[in-house]
Amino acid sequence: MNEIVLTPLLDWLDIAGVAIFALTGALVAAKEKQTFVTMAFFALVTGVGGGTVRDLLIGAPVFWITDPWVAAACLATALLTWFTPTRWWEGRLLDLADGLGLTAYAVLGAAKALSYGIPPIPAVLMGVVTGTVGGIIRDVIAGRPSILMRPELYVTAAALSAALAVIGEILDLPRVPVWISASVAGYALRAAAIQWQLALPAYRDRDSERT
Repeated sequence: MNEIVLTPLLDWLDIAGVAIFALTGALVAAKEKQTFVTMAFFALVTGVGGGTVRDLLIGAPVFWITDPWVAAACLATALLTWFTPTRWWEGRLLDLADGLGLTAYAVLGAAKALSYGIPPIPAVLMGVVTGTVGGIIRDVIAGRPSILMRPELYVTAAALSAALAVIGEILDLPRVPVWISASVAGYALRAAAIQWQLALPAYRDRDSERT
């Protein structure tokens, strides 16, 4: 595989994913009627959590420490949330926006992992980590059921986007079309899961069924 050079498209995917996830974090604090400081904290933790864990694991500089726009985007999102009613952001629209951030961020994470020499399968996992860990941290701190416990497909959508991005790199396909297609494919799966409550089969204990 050729060395991956991070492009302006990935930079935009990064900011978009951060802003969308920051919004979901800020809304959790808003619904709990917390202070602006708490809201800004939730926005930051949710927005950068997945990318921070990814960078620490792949040995990269933590992205939001070196890029001043990332933290600014989180704080601006918190400020926007502070001055708007939560009903503006609730419902399916937010879920769909979150799905777009999830899959775009998964592509970004996988591409960045590959650029640091991470093998394909771990690179896919880094994409999943990038897209999901921020929401997990948010839910744990807020004492809410984890986003992983949602019945419809969530992590699977991130895994699909990350896997397609890595496969495209292995096949040496044009990167920008691959990244866009991978994001769209994962987003389509996430949107379908929201619309029709699609879920993977749950574990069933065969021993207990026989008793």
